[in-house]
Amino acid sequence: MTRNRLIIIVAALALAAIIALALGPSGGLVSKGPSGEGGAEVQTSGEAKVGGPFTLVDQTGKAVTDADFRGKYMLIYFGFTFCPDVCPTELQVMSGALEKLADKAANVQPVFITVDPERDTPEILSKYVRQFDPRLIGLTGSPEQIAAVAKEYRVYYGKVKEEAEDGQSHADDYTVDHSSIVYLMGPDGKFLTFFPPGTSPEQMAEKIASFL
Repeated sequence: MTRNRLIIIVAALALAAIIALALGPSGGLVSKGPSGEGGAEVQTSGEAKVGGPFTLVDQTGKAVTDADFRGKYMLIYFGFTFCPDVCPTELQVMSGALEKLADKAANVQPVFITVDPERDTPEILSKYVRQFDPRLIGLTGSPEQIAAVAKEYRVYYGKVKEEAEDGQSHADDYTVDHSSIVYLMGPDGKFLTFFPPGTSPEQMAEKIASFL
């Protein structure tokens, strides 16, 4: 396991605990982590303070707000296009879950929100998201806008400098450590549940279907 992957998984599990606390003592959230062949199973009730209004830009350069997704379930993941392994894995799981939902997937909008707005322009996002699913929408914005939406979703992220091969310092010589959680939001924009690392496409599809 790479250092970045380990940090991201630890951050994800810490975030899962924070979300559980956000539900309060009557929330009744149950989460089983990705141990062995089991994967993750999540059940929630109550209301967590996760999610909120945002204004961002999609991969076509169009301004988008949270209100534009009303009426559909949103399956949201925060990551970045230079992510070597964790982000592609989670986006593939999301795509696989939508395939298993078949016709029901028409009610679900997958969304990828970058935590690296300095490099992830709309043009970069456009090339990236179509590698995973034609339905996937990529969102970026100013550093301030990304910080605001990350705060709403309780997402952790931070730059980590990397040493260049030539020993020189370059602006792009960094990676981004971040929490790795897939969120399911309802047609009204309210939080429904989340999926930690280790969730399979089958488990994700089954849980989403229970809300449709």
